[in-house]
Amino acid sequence: TLTRIYRDKPLALEVACDPGAQFAGDREDFLELLGVLLDNAFKWAKSRISIEVAAGTTLAITIEDDGPGIAPDQRARLLGRGQRLDEGPAGTGLGLAIASDIVEQYQGELTLAAASLGGLAVALRLPGRSPGPLKSG
Repeated sequence: TLTRIYRDKPLALEVACDPGAQFAGDREDFLELLGVLLDNAFKWAKSRISIEVAAGTTLAITIEDDGPGIAPDQRARLLGRGQRLDEGPAGTGLGLAIASDIVEQYQGELTLAAASLGGLAVALRLPGRSPGPLKSG
């Protein structure tokens, strides 16, 4: 969906996902969380977005972009409701606060840092579920 919304923006999307990665929580919460975070990455990236997912009892997700990034002293502020650093792109300023609330509900962790691509890196730690044994049959 996001590639269609941002179709006029030439973005390279790199995805590395451990097979069998599963979130141990509500599907709708997970879709809301990823929707918010990926929309931000698509909105701010210049040309590249990287997504890495590591499976296990903790689901680790890192989303990076090559956009302008966020100054270290401004990152914590963005997790509050209605907080925006820029009024340019459309939005309400609620996205990261909603994401933070969802992560907190699952006793997870959401951190913002400088990305290796030059923009923002969002790191999530959520309850995961290791895939069960394969059924033969």
